[in-house]
Amino acid sequence: MIIRVLFSALYAAFRVLLALIVTRGRGESAKDVELLVLRHEVSVLRRQVTRPRLEPKDRFVLAALARMLPRELARARIVTPATLLRWHRQLVARHWTYPPKPKPTVGRPRTAAVIRDLVIRFARENPTWGHRRIHGELVGLGYRVAPATVWNILQKVGLDPAPRRTGPSWREFCRAQATTMLACDFFTVDTVLLRRIYVFFFLEIGTRRVHIMGVTRHPSGEWVTQQARNLMFAVGQRGDRFRFLVRDRDTKFTATFDAVFAGASIEVLRSPPRAPKANASAERWVSTIRRECLDRMLIFSERQLRHVLVEYERHYNTHRPHRALRQLPPIADAAIERAYVGEAIGRTEIFGGLINEYRSAA
Repeated sequence: MIIRVLFSALYAAFRVLLALIVTRGRGESAKDVELLVLRHEVSVLRRQVTRPRLEPKDRFVLAALARMLPRELARARIVTPATLLRWHRQLVARHWTYPPKPKPTVGRPRTAAVIRDLVIRFARENPTWGHRRIHGELVGLGYRVAPATVWNILQKVGLDPAPRRTGPSWREFCRAQATTMLACDFFTVDTVLLRRIYVFFFLEIGTRRVHIMGVTRHPSGEWVTQQARNLMFAVGQRGDRFRFLVRDRDTKFTATFDAVFAGASIEVLRSPPRAPKANASAERWVSTIRRECLDRMLIFSERQLRHVLVEYERHYNTHRPHRALRQLPPIADAAIERAYVGEAIGRTEIFGGLINEYRSAA
């Protein structure tokens, strides 16, 4: 770098020297006119350029020639004594500046990404947990981390480190209550001869288990009440965990129907008028059985419909996977066979292949 600058300065000095020789051979009058023209050009350029950019070779030539000018002329040049001093300071600083050394790794190491992800996950899945509770959970899992680290992570992502975050959302509230809730509803099936048949069912919202209680062409309050009694007898001791029953305002749900559940300490919740989303779980199940079964076959009689419903109820409760249950069927104690790679997979046809169930053939 220094050698290149030196050669550039020598080349610039050589060009200036040649220019001086050529100028010296001219007449005095021509030199004076040229100086006047150059001075005027310089004054014009100074009005346009506040601070010219000089290369190292320009600085070398100007610094050398500026010493040869009289003092009164040197003050009007762009190279002033202050400029020379500043150039010298920059040269000295550049000479004694060493390449920066890599900074030693000091201080606390970075928090592992897995710990950060767990802290954020625990805080979002458990709104009432503070940073101390989350820290205790991490220690229980074998992660060594300071409570202050948990606090800082939560602060950076905008979560309150103290257990003062907002209460649960409606989705979280309903999900927490789902294990204690039942839902019931009717849906209709039209036969080939356009006879309408009513199907009455109950749904356990927490486990998604469905109970198809019966079919009839003429539902009445007494018939619906008897189906409620049949349900309480079927669930047996499991009925103690239910606390709420969601139903609509159909007139077939009489006071006697509500009394059956009141005797089991189950509170009946009536949905608002014209609000199907208030009983969304039951409505979703109706759409499921229609989409997967009833809309794809013809029903001729109540007997055939009852057989179809029994088969589909068994398939739905013991085999069909559910996303809300981690792809498991509603009946948790049903045998789940795990197939290994290379094993033969057997198929069980339901309704002549309308629905298929797959299991390991071993």
